[in-house]
Amino acid sequence: MSVLSLAKPIQSFTQWVMGTRSGSDAADSGVMYDRTLLWLAFGLAIVGFIMVTSASMPVAQRYTDDPFLFAKRDAIYIGLALAAALVTLRIPLAMWQRYSPIILLIAIVMLLIVLVVGSSVNGASRWIAFGPVRIQPAELSKLALFFYLASYLVRKVDEVRNNFWGFCKPMGVMVVLAVLLLAQPDLGTVVVLFVTTLGMLFLAGAKLWQFLAIIGSGVFAVALLIIAEPYRLRRVTSFWDPWADPFGAGYQLTQSLMAFGRGEFWGQGLGNSIQKLEYLPEAHTDFIFAIIGEELGYFGVVLVLLMVFFVAFRAMLIGRRALEAGQRFAGFLACEIGIWFSFQTLVNVGAAAGILPTKGLTLPLISYGGSSLLVMSTALVLLLRIDYETRLANCQAHVRGTR
Repeated sequence: MSVLSLAKPIQSFTQWVMGTRSGSDAADSGVMYDRTLLWLAFGLAIVGFIMVTSASMPVAQRYTDDPFLFAKRDAIYIGLALAAALVTLRIPLAMWQRYSPIILLIAIVMLLIVLVVGSSVNGASRWIAFGPVRIQPAELSKLALFFYLASYLVRKVDEVRNNFWGFCKPMGVMVVLAVLLLAQPDLGTVVVLFVTTLGMLFLAGAKLWQFLAIIGSGVFAVALLIIAEPYRLRRVTSFWDPWADPFGAGYQLTQSLMAFGRGEFWGQGLGNSIQKLEYLPEAHTDFIFAIIGEELGYFGVVLVLLMVFFVAFRAMLIGRRALEAGQRFAGFLACEIGIWFSFQTLVNVGAAAGILPTKGLTLPLISYGGSSLLVMSTALVLLLRIDYETRLANCQAHVRGTR
C-alpha cells in the first residue's frame, strides 16, 4: 500500500477526531487542519525520543542497571500525550474560554499543594507524587495563565489599550503565580510567564510607556532575586567566564561547550557522545541540546532549530488568521503559545551555548520530562484546534456569502 493511498484515511480520521462534518460536506471542505504543524510536531517528538534514549543510557545504567529506563518512560509519556491529544482535539475553544478562571484557580491550588507535600529534587520542591507518577504544577501553570490572559484580552482589550489599570490586572495575576513559583524555587518559569505576558499585552496594543515601566520593574526585581540567592548569583557570573572555575560553578557550561566543540559540522554520530558519559550533568534534560550538537553536529543543531522556528512561525500565523476571522480568544491563545514555545527554546539553547545563565528549562518536545511533554503537546494540539475552527468559520462564511 502506497503512502498516497493512506493519505485519505488519515485525513478522514483526523477530521473525525476534530469534529469535522461527515459525508460529502467533509470531503468537499478540504484539509481542515495544519498538516505542516502536525508533521513538525511529530518530527520534534521523534527527534526527542531518539536523543533522550541516546543521552540517558549511561545514567540509567548506573542507577538502575537498565539503560533504556528513561527511553521506556519517555515512550509512555509520548503515548499519554497522544491520548491526551485525541481528547483535547474534541474540546471546543469556547469551553477553555468559559472555564479559564477555574483552570487558573486549580493551578494556583496545585502550586500551593506542592509547597506543602511536594517531593524535592536537587533542592527544589516542584513535583507532586502520585505513586510512580509525578506532576509538575509549574508546567500546568503556564497553560492556565495563558488561557486566563487570552480570555481577559477578549473582554478587556480596550481597557488594556487605554487604561493603565487594565494593563496591570493581568500582570498582577502573573505576580501571584510568580510568588508561588519562586517559593519552590523556579525562576526560569517565572521569566517565561513574564516575557509571554508582556509580549501578549504588546500585541494587544498596550502603550509603550507602560511596557518600559513594567520591564524596568521586572529587571529590577529579577536583579534583586539573583542577588538574594548565592546559587543564582553564581549561575549568572559563571556563564560570563566558565573557564575561570571549570570544576566548580562553570562545570556544566564548560562540559556543554566541549560537547559542541566535539560535534563540529556532521557530529560524532548518533550514540557516540563522550560528554553524556556522566561528564555533563542533566544530559537528557536541561542540556540535551549539547548532546545533539555533539552527536549530530552543526547540521543537526540547525535542523532542530529550524523545526522549532517553523512551529513558532506557524503558531503566530494561525493566531493572525484567527484574529482576522474575529476569533479573538483563539488568536490571542495561539500567539501566546508561539511566544512561549520560541522563548523557552531560546532560554534552553542559550544556556547550553553559554549565551544565557542556566535556568533549568526544558527544550520543548525534546528534553526528557513527562509534565513538560504533556503540556507542550497539549499546546500544539490546541493550535491544531484553533486552526480547525478558523478554517471551519471561513468555510461557513464563504457558504453564506455564496447563498
